[in-house]
Amino acid sequence: MQPIRMGMIGGGQGAFIGAVHRHAAGLDGHYQLVCGAFSRDEANNNSTGEALNISPSRRYDSWQTMLQAELALPESERMQVVVIVTPNHLHVPISLEAIKAGFHVFCEKPAGVNFAEVKALQDVIHANNSLYGLAHTYLGYPMVWQARHMVTSGMLGNIRKVYVEYPQGWLSGEEETSNRQAQWRTDPAISGATGAMGDIGTHAFGLVEFVLNDNVTALSGELYTHVDGRRLDDDGAALIKTHKGATGVLIASQVCAGEENALKIRVYGDKGGLEWRQMEPNSVVYRPLGAPYQVFRAGQGQAGLCEEASSRCRVPAGHPEGYLEAMANLYSSFAKAVRANQKGKAEGVPGIDSGLRGMVFIDAMLASSGSDTKWESVSQEGAQA
Repeated sequence: MQPIRMGMIGGGQGAFIGAVHRHAAGLDGHYQLVCGAFSRDEANNNSTGEALNISPSRRYDSWQTMLQAELALPESERMQVVVIVTPNHLHVPISLEAIKAGFHVFCEKPAGVNFAEVKALQDVIHANNSLYGLAHTYLGYPMVWQARHMVTSGMLGNIRKVYVEYPQGWLSGEEETSNRQAQWRTDPAISGATGAMGDIGTHAFGLVEFVLNDNVTALSGELYTHVDGRRLDDDGAALIKTHKGATGVLIASQVCAGEENALKIRVYGDKGGLEWRQMEPNSVVYRPLGAPYQVFRAGQGQAGLCEEASSRCRVPAGHPEGYLEAMANLYSSFAKAVRANQKGKAEGVPGIDSGLRGMVFIDAMLASSGSDTKWESVSQEGAQA
């Protein structure tokens, strides 16, 4: 099969996530990067394109120029998938134009900066023939799928409790004074109305809904800003309730000094519990009631793994697979959907509905933190238009 022709918007030199996407997309050989508008800075754009062996004629000075020029090429030459790795405020504008032009879109999260614009994007996706994928990378890990299987197959019984936490420490100081990533992530005009909760809290929220195969229906939350002068929250927590009756706690913070990316989820039912940690992603700890705990391990051919987990493993047990491989699993599933001429959502890849859920969660957190109301509905009706 010929590789899928891919273009990238954003991800110039000095931008962390663009390189991650390029590595992940290339891991299984499904894609070829053929064009890009990597940076608004001409020198950065050209040097990035040169380093990636992109023809000078397909190094574009803006995303608008890129979409127009690629659409003018013969169908057999133009890009098929647009990868968006810009700051948050450009996610929806670029996605809208790319989908209207007939390109598939794979976008870094979050889907946008507010509910209204993401809902408008959802309507456009549903009315067109393009695929849309969202890079909730942690949902590509094999053992996250194993955890979901253990919940949905009844191994834990009726789910009662969930704890999810995502502590980071990288914004413990005044990083926005010197760090470009920190500058835009703490700027409400670029990042959106929340900081830590939008950046990593949405990962924790999405992990809960995916593993439990259930929706969070209400929360009581607080947002905090610990660093003087910072314009967005850098810390927060919420009590949560789910549709099927579970209760839990969600924590997201970027001022936990010394922490890296310590995303963790624990789920408890009336028959047992489980735990998965992002920084040790090849293991799910299973704690059956009244019996010794067990550890399910990732790897090809490993006993006890569900098909969804096994199919996302590339190497035998004991050979670690991590963050790049998790994102590569999303890219591979997306490639399968592209080749099958599917539209809307690719199986196994978070789509626009997941993106909208993230916006609903953010609005509920903002409403709860900003009022004396104990509980806020986590529903589309309660979101800010």
